[in-house]
Amino acid sequence: MPVDDVQKKILKALIKLNKASGCGDIAKLAGLKVPVVVGKIRGLSKEGYIQSPVKGKYIVTDTGKTEAR
Repeated sequence: MPVDDVQKKILKALIKLNKASGCGDIAKLAGLKVPVVVGKIRGLSKEGYIQSPVKGKYIVTDTGKTEAR
């Protein structure tokens, strides 16, 4: 399923962060509010665009990197 503009901002922020990051860091870099990021994380994870190696921290997958372009 294609990502929307907000999800794309989240994926691009995770690529720039280049480490497992929390919603606050993602939101700050993406220029979004934390609740917006929290609301989109589940869908991105369900679609396989991001993973959570540690509770509350997220990384972008290769699929997510492709989708962020």
